[in-house]
Amino acid sequence: MNNSLTNTARLLGAGLRALLVLTLVTGVIYPLVVTGIAQGILPGKANGSEIEADGKVVGSSLIGQSYNLPLKEGQETPEPDLKWFQGRPANGLATNSVNTQYKLILSGATNRSADNKDLIDWVTAAKAAVVKDNSTADYKVRLRDVPADAVTSSGSGLDPDISPQYADIQVHRIAERNGLSVARVRQLVDEHTDGRTLGFLGEPRVNVLELNIALKDLAAKG
Repeated sequence: MNNSLTNTARLLGAGLRALLVLTLVTGVIYPLVVTGIAQGILPGKANGSEIEADGKVVGSSLIGQSYNLPLKEGQETPEPDLKWFQGRPANGLATNSVNTQYKLILSGATNRSADNKDLIDWVTAAKAAVVKDNSTADYKVRLRDVPADAVTSSGSGLDPDISPQYADIQVHRIAERNGLSVARVRQLVDEHTDGRTLGFLGEPRVNVLELNIALKDLAAKG
């Protein structure tokens, strides 16, 4: 009986030591090493790819944010603030009311099929809105010119980028609303268009937050 208790105690002791060692290695040492390496090599990405403007953090280059007008009385959905470039439609699995800069707190796709009636109706209405919002006195957007990213959300629902095509159809509206020339706004878009990663991965894209920060600076200069 004593030998059995002794063996059990030894096994428990060995198990406890293994637990403590593994907890120390995997729960303390490894995270500290990985964090230290990340901070040393890629501090910007390690800290969330933050974007600063006017000396403060205004967002992340990895997460899209909305540019809307304040809700009016009786409204459930805010109207877009059309003096800014607009990003892709956002979709998610939950929302919050604390940080309205990032209203969505869980990313996720709608998972609706291409023949889903709700999706078709939504895209049809969204296309009409894009045409209406971006047409000016001397520039008319055609339905066929509206790219898919202007009326559909990404797989994550939080895409921070838009296609150069979507940015381009917003140029005339942005110029008109901010008192700028079309040529200068188009140049701004070109300056903030990134090509394919490594020259062949993905598609050309424009980060909306970075573009709007540059637009703010440009508009301030007149």
